[in-house]
Amino acid sequence: MLVRTDDEVYRVDSVWLGPPRATFPWRARYVSYGVGLLVMIGVMFLQRRIGIGLDFFSVAWALVLTVVLTRFVGQRIDYERPLGQLVELFVHEVTGPRVRTAVAGGPVRSGHVRKGPVLRARPTDRGRAARDPAVRGRTRRRGRGKADARATA
Repeated sequence: MLVRTDDEVYRVDSVWLGPPRATFPWRARYVSYGVGLLVMIGVMFLQRRIGIGLDFFSVAWALVLTVVLTRFVGQRIDYERPLGQLVELFVHEVTGPRVRTAVAGGPVRSGHVRKGPVLRARPTDRGRAARDPAVRGRTRRRGRGKADARATA
């Protein structure tokens, strides 16, 4: 007994054949026209961003590149894998987690470090001196030298 599947129904391409005796010289699915329009807009936008002017040859090359890219995408689209699924697959591939290959550490080099006299850190926490009486006597006010600090202590 032979079981018939419904695969033949889905293998029929939905193509526009045109009016009788005036068909296109090529066969293209409906989805190819939409993909081609989007690819053509993208290619021409990219040409303008690169700095290629709008003339006959730039439009002709954009059309050739559009046909090649549309055929490439069209070969990967069928009834089992529609365009939306292909776009979603591309987004997941681009945004998916990757294994880190960069090393987090390594040897430390001091070639970029400035060499000179040792500088002492200046006390910058004046709020602590106001709150803590043990620290209050150790801090000096700005503008006074060592002689003035000894005289007031």
